[in-house]
Amino acid sequence: MPYWNFDNTYTILPEIFFSHMHPIPVSNPQLVIYNQPLADSLGTPNELATFAGNHVPNNAAPIAQAYMGHQFGHLTMLGDGRAILLGEQITHSGERYDIQLKGSGRTPYSRGGDGRAALAPMLREYIISEAMHALGIPTTRSLAVVLTGETVQRETRKQGAVLTRVAASHIRVGTFEYAARYGGTDAVRTLASYTMARHFPNAETFLHFLREVVMRQAKLIAKWQLVGFVHGVMNTDNMSISGETIDYGPCAFLDVYNPAAVFSSIDTAGRYSYKNQPHIAVWNLTRFAETLLPLLHNNERNAAEIATAAVNRFWDIYNAEWLDGMRKKTGTYDEDDIKDFLFEMENKGADFTNTFHELNPHSNPTIIPRNFYVDQALVAAEAGDYSVMEQLLCALQDPYAHTPQQEAYTRPPVYKCTTFCGT
Repeated sequence: MPYWNFDNTYTILPEIFFSHMHPIPVSNPQLVIYNQPLADSLGTPNELATFAGNHVPNNAAPIAQAYMGHQFGHLTMLGDGRAILLGEQITHSGERYDIQLKGSGRTPYSRGGDGRAALAPMLREYIISEAMHALGIPTTRSLAVVLTGETVQRETRKQGAVLTRVAASHIRVGTFEYAARYGGTDAVRTLASYTMARHFPNAETFLHFLREVVMRQAKLIAKWQLVGFVHGVMNTDNMSISGETIDYGPCAFLDVYNPAAVFSSIDTAGRYSYKNQPHIAVWNLTRFAETLLPLLHNNERNAAEIATAAVNRFWDIYNAEWLDGMRKKTGTYDEDDIKDFLFEMENKGADFTNTFHELNPHSNPTIIPRNFYVDQALVAAEAGDYSVMEQLLCALQDPYAHTPQQEAYTRPPVYKCTTFCGT
């Protein structure tokens, strides 16, 4: 029988890392969508009151986590301003996953925000995170979305909602930046030791830990590039130490192949463009490595040299992963031929997904969650029709299936997508 099997190891850390906080109840919760296969794998029950934040399971220890983040290059104090971590669900097989409510009300880190979330962005995260999972890309996942029966003020009044998010953990590069700023070396050492035990149990030293984080990020970003995924806002608070894709805000998949494509309305300089994602990953990893310097060597100069060498390993790993993936996508071994092919795609404005699928069907997905079809599903959902979203999710479940049902979602419309931060 499904049940909440919470452990709460994060609360063993010093209290500078979190605030004890209950979600704020909502007036009239209604279940919009529930991820039964994910629930089965987690062993969790279908409890509307829990997903809404109206009930906290007895063995939960709800907290809001503290962290910082370089947002568009500028360090800012952040934290879970609208999210509550209920606890760490231990599955029947002994795996550990964070269960977090997003949109669950104000916390000490809300910075003037209302702590709530709107329906469409929460469903958007549900759709895209599940599509990423189906594509084989490490990602947080979505367990449920619940209407709150209340509205939130954005550009207009919107229906409020709460997303239940599942993650290996919510430890971010920004968590380490916070530890370094407010707790010093001891806090960083404590956090690093905890993170190593949770995610990198084979790492014997802090240098090994850094190298493992670099490796996971290099492999993750290569997977993004190979499917044309643009995260949109790769701030350090949006980079998970575990190597999962996290925080689906202004994200989208490429339609036309354009290396300079951005999807955040405020990214006017293209900092987080498709082509810049590997470079930003290295920039973020450098910020992470800086927090670990006192743990790498007693001499600051030596520590910096060690950290630099570890971070620079990103490029060898990333390039090898990307090239291997591109060889499979194109069926071409020669690297120059691959680059020439991409150049021609860019010049001709070729569709990213369809071009690769036509070139080599068995090694490329038929379907990705195209911006146009995702937005269609969200508009219908806001009007109370969830069938459009359900059909899209069904088609996205197996992107390599090449079914007739998927064909309807492969036609790229003439459409410009803009998404927004903080939705």
